[in-house]
Amino acid sequence: MTENERAAAIVAALELKYPDALCTLDYQSAHELLVGAVLAAQCTDYRVNLITPALFARYPTPRDFAESDRSELENLIRSCGLFRNKAKAIQASCTALVRDHNSQMPDTLEALTRLPGVGRKIANLILGDWFGRQAVVVDTHCARISRLLGLTEQTDPVAIERDLVTVLPPDKQTAYGHLVVAHGREICIARRPECNRCPLKPLCHHGRTA
Repeated sequence: MTENERAAAIVAALELKYPDALCTLDYQSAHELLVGAVLAAQCTDYRVNLITPALFARYPTPRDFAESDRSELENLIRSCGLFRNKAKAIQASCTALVRDHNSQMPDTLEALTRLPGVGRKIANLILGDWFGRQAVVVDTHCARISRLLGLTEQTDPVAIERDLVTVLPPDKQTAYGHLVVAHGREICIARRPECNRCPLKPLCHHGRTA
């Protein structure tokens, strides 16, 4: 079995296990996805989803976020942690959307990563889940599980992304990110991976020795 065949088998097994794996942030527009992704840094999507209904009702457009009172915005997102830095990033990114893109989300990696507070992870999330492109989101689940699976040996997110793009089926790169998040929450848990009940064990470098 080649590495591409093994990667395809991994994705197929994950899709069978998690047929409903999707982005777990709640959003109805591109800028809501951006804001939610900024808030999710070192915070659970569950916690983010608790506060975003009131947040998006208070600031329904990028311009509303850009022109928001910083202290009010901070108070609304306080429970997500790092609220001062996140408020600053949200205001700055929305200001750039209004100023440079007429409040419309750009649809290229280069333009997205020029937005303040937007790195490759958030940019790829927007490309994959809003624009329907194929893009690998390398978050902590993806990085850790991909190394355990033996799909990469890298630790740098950009290098991990490059390795995964090489081996994953071209039409499954966006799905893979959601699938490994679901897997990391249910079975391949960071501190206690449950290899004995993992459907990927025969395909996993770590699982075969566990």
